[in-house]
Amino acid sequence: MVQTSVAFDGRIPVSQLVDQACTAEAAGAAAFWVSSHLFLRDPFTMASALLVATARARVTLMALSPYVLHPVHMAMAVATLDELAPGRVVLCVGAGAPGDLADAGVEPTRRVRTLRETIEVTRALLAGERVTYQGAVFRIHGRRLSPTPQPIPIFLAASGVQTLTLAGAVADGVVLSAGASVEFVRWSLDHVERGSKGRPLRRAGLVYAAVAMPREAALGRYRRNLAITLRGDHHARNIALAGGTLDQGALRQAVADEDWRWAEHLITDELVRRHTAAGTAEEMRARLAAYHAAGLDELVLQGLTAPAETAATLHAALAVA
Repeated sequence: MVQTSVAFDGRIPVSQLVDQACTAEAAGAAAFWVSSHLFLRDPFTMASALLVATARARVTLMALSPYVLHPVHMAMAVATLDELAPGRVVLCVGAGAPGDLADAGVEPTRRVRTLRETIEVTRALLAGERVTYQGAVFRIHGRRLSPTPQPIPIFLAASGVQTLTLAGAVADGVVLSAGASVEFVRWSLDHVERGSKGRPLRRAGLVYAAVAMPREAALGRYRRNLAITLRGDHHARNIALAGGTLDQGALRQAVADEDWRWAEHLITDELVRRHTAAGTAEEMRARLAAYHAAGLDELVLQGLTAPAETAATLHAALAVA
């Protein structure tokens, strides 16, 4: 059974965020995924506001980076939020956006080892254990969290072969980036499955979704979002697997220059169709169904910015479930 959730990326005011979340919960959203992006709004403040304002939906902190936040602090934060709303909090870790890390003067090294140790440390602390951990990156010397928390699910945000395999091996779930094509989702989850060796885990994916008439309005909705997302080198395989073409070098330069007219010109209608679920209600539902068929059991609608838009998109999307 597919679940449908909503992602928030820290770009809208907290008061608007709360209104949007309340509307989304009333429309049937299973969860809220709250992004941790450097230089944007603080994810812990946003998460606490959402947990207080809503009654049922889960809140996932996504994706906390061990390069800017120690795993002990991650465990402290999610345990405290779980004390506020028991059973509704999920932790998602990830390396972080390369551009944001670079702008903050942070160089992510030993990526797979760091992510593995982050999951191991946070899981042990969230199990209430007195933790002694001697890793290559992190060390804990006989400490436990107070108050004693309950176990909390830990997801890994992954995109490359090694991190996808790691997610399958050690995480409770994996989440795939927005802008992924259906073909890239299938390829990614094949690697997750190899890592899991049959071990059960959740498979979530961020999907830019929009419904509008005429369809051209929906196709134009995420052109700039895709320009920002698909410029990254790690999306080259994503684009190729979907059969698309894109001059990523030109796109990177256009985004760097804030030449949005040219950047959006480079994102053709065909790229939008291959990397989003945007169009008429029927087209959006068909695309979401294709993402589900590719292996996702949670569809996280990304890019929605207003309560009315969120409600309309959710009402249309939930027919997939």
